[in-house]
Amino acid sequence: MRADLHSHTTASDGTFTPRQVVERAKAKGLAALAITDHDTVAGLAEAQAAGAEHGIEIVPGIEISSVYNGHDVHVLGYYMNTVDEDFLVRLEELRDVRHLRNKMMLAKLAELSIHITLDEVAARKKDAAGNVGRPHIAEVLMEKGIVSSMEEAFSRYLGSTGAAYVNPPRITPEEAIDLIHAAGGVAVLAHPGLYKNPELVRTLIAYGLDGIEVYHPDNNTEDEVLYSALADEAGISKTAGSDFHGMRNDIVFHADLGNRSTPLTTVQELRQRAQKYQIAL
Repeated sequence: MRADLHSHTTASDGTFTPRQVVERAKAKGLAALAITDHDTVAGLAEAQAAGAEHGIEIVPGIEISSVYNGHDVHVLGYYMNTVDEDFLVRLEELRDVRHLRNKMMLAKLAELSIHITLDEVAARKKDAAGNVGRPHIAEVLMEKGIVSSMEEAFSRYLGSTGAAYVNPPRITPEEAIDLIHAAGGVAVLAHPGLYKNPELVRTLIAYGLDGIEVYHPDNNTEDEVLYSALADEAGISKTAGSDFHGMRNDIVFHADLGNRSTPLTTVQELRQRAQKYQIAL
């Protein structure tokens, strides 16, 4: 009776449809699954319908993109009112920034004599209405033989230390927390091990963070110990997620569903924490 609280579908940069993700979760023996697409909740309805068919609880989620000192910081949200008009308008604005970032990255690649068009990248989407993100650019880089894997694409070009990395102005992590709370949801910091910044985590806890993704494929053992202790000290939730994005070139990216999981009591805890924000609306 375990839950994976971090997964992506074709509504953003995953390669599995929401239904396929739920079916894979069923095959992996999960009892609950959060769909946390980047800056969109477009995949939730299909996932919830599939969850009802397969007896899997679908936790409504999202992964909000924000920036701190020029670096990506992602904040997971759970149990928001996903039909709130103000919330949906803000998400559309975030997707507009994502589109700008894609254009800027392609311009940087062109400076490196790597020429890729937006149409080529958009063609890698599995869902016509889905977001375009860095994994789609990485797919084109692999297709053209410039890199041999997703990992190489990110390490050489698209990751935070890559030659084509850019980050246009975005909302702050604090604003992401506020956005989630305003929609009646709980805010959890995603994969803190990637940021190498415990002080940022402490700052966000003090601001009102509701949980930390302690268990994630990109968190090492030292990270798990540190962020578990910080969560316990603050009395906030400790979550786990695989960050499943499907498969590219027959390789799972980041990790397979259930690779990191948490007891169902964590799901109940998040739902209860969300109630205080929902009551305040």
